[in-house]
Amino acid sequence: MLGILMCGLFSSAYAIPVEKSTNVLTPTSAQADWQKKECIMFIHFGPATFQGREYDNWSSDIRNMYMSKLDTDQWCEVARSWGAKMIVFVAKHCGGFCWWQTETSDYGVKNTPWKNGQGDVVRELSASCKKYGLDMGVYVYPGDEHWGAGIGSGGRTKDPSKQEAYNKIYRQQLRELLSKYGTMKEVWFDGNCHIPVEDILTKYASEAVIFQGKHATIRWVGNEDGYAPDPNWYTLNESDMRSGGATAVHSDVNGNVYAPVEVDVPFLKNGGHKWFWAPETDSLMLSKKQLMELYFNSVGRGAVLLLNATPDTTGLIPASHVQRYKEFGETVQSYFGSPLAQQRGEVTQLVCQFPSLKKVNCVMLQENLMKGQRIMSYQIEGSKDGKTWNVLYKGTSVGNKKIDRFQTVEVQAIRLVVNQFKATPDIVNFSVYCLPEDAIQAVSASHAAVTVGSWEYGTYSTDQWTEVTLDLTPYMNSIGQYELMFKTTGYDYQDNRPSGLTVKDIRLEMYGGDMSPALQKVENQNKFIITRSQQTLDDFPTKIRMKVKRNPCKSIGIITLQKITY
Repeated sequence: MLGILMCGLFSSAYAIPVEKSTNVLTPTSAQADWQKKECIMFIHFGPATFQGREYDNWSSDIRNMYMSKLDTDQWCEVARSWGAKMIVFVAKHCGGFCWWQTETSDYGVKNTPWKNGQGDVVRELSASCKKYGLDMGVYVYPGDEHWGAGIGSGGRTKDPSKQEAYNKIYRQQLRELLSKYGTMKEVWFDGNCHIPVEDILTKYASEAVIFQGKHATIRWVGNEDGYAPDPNWYTLNESDMRSGGATAVHSDVNGNVYAPVEVDVPFLKNGGHKWFWAPETDSLMLSKKQLMELYFNSVGRGAVLLLNATPDTTGLIPASHVQRYKEFGETVQSYFGSPLAQQRGEVTQLVCQFPSLKKVNCVMLQENLMKGQRIMSYQIEGSKDGKTWNVLYKGTSVGNKKIDRFQTVEVQAIRLVVNQFKATPDIVNFSVYCLPEDAIQAVSASHAAVTVGSWEYGTYSTDQWTEVTLDLTPYMNSIGQYELMFKTTGYDYQDNRPSGLTVKDIRLEMYGGDMSPALQKVENQNKFIITRSQQTLDDFPTKIRMKVKRNPCKSIGIITLQKITY
């Protein structure tokens, strides 16, 4: 393949023989469209806003909800400022308040003084989204406390005699929202939905992805901390998917259903956790650094980020919030707007060569979504002379977008090597960057697992023990308990023999000495618990030393470390 001149440097792609294609699951057009959005803005606004609470307890009189400055254009401007491509609006939360004109309930916007009871926030937001080129989705809580279908009920009433009547009410509400306000691209059933709605979704939401419930086409990540797992596989088993509550933990690289992951997270989360606005909560706003970590750990791991916004009692998103979203969007653009080099191709290796030594510390990878998630493992390598290559990063899943950060190095060439794949990789973007130093210093989100090691089909022998050392120093810098896990992420499914690794003679070095008693193996699992009970002020390393053999079945996998929190 001929070299491509770009940004003052030569980038070239090299093809090597690839294995025969296997069955790779692909997204529907609705799923692919949704995944390519990458960033979506959630909006929580309701009576709870006026109560300073997370859940509406009907303690405020909706006749006092004046919302004197409500402006859905402003909401859309904020969404666009940080790169969101869609807004998912909470049209009805668990308290039952309806933000549109409906005859199904008296508890709604029609009985507020806003616009003399004639206003319809869903209609206004729909018009604003069209004006600003944004898609729209809707959250319609399946339950309603007024009907005895409380939080987590999925719409099931405590009194069975009320179920049929409530089903009719909810179905009417859903039908109104999906048929009167333009095309919805996402429908949110928080928790689950046990009310029969398939006919309504089929008729009115054919272009939407469905969040939770037995008709779901996307999954909840499983936390509200703003991170997706790594690896992040888009497939899982059908039995898990049809449960209505599948999360990222159910992912299976060889699964038979395609359902990508959505990462929902509050904006007011810095020392708190608020989906609705309340007075004196600016201190809870995520910092620019924290927002960028959300981006790296969600969009940068192939997931969709659903970041919340919280209008205050006037109906506007507060000015301090507006500024922070703007800073977030500007930072994303400054980091990724102008790559040092870009490359693409249906190949297993891509190389970018610079005319002279260049500092690099980040790469972005993207697969052609319509051909599915094909890459199973890869590595990023750098070279100063084009002859000797050093591994800078090892990874597994890619999908829509994978952003990998590593220590800043000077190279004259950088290459992607795909080691394992289900079918010929179709890489639509391999971009190289040099980010500010503080951007590559990853801050693990609460509960987030970090990858500290990996293996591939031929990494270790099946008949000889290999000495392995894992440096955990950067990740175990606070008191607590940590979970070290050996995860098989892919295997030769034609081979039914045991897969994964066998580990023995595992030792822990901490506080400057042998602390093996602080390490415990979890019975019948490839998992170890490490207890760090002392905070040392010096730079003593924390390392695991062990012997490893590969089990007979060919497999790939990762070794992760995760701080245990409750």
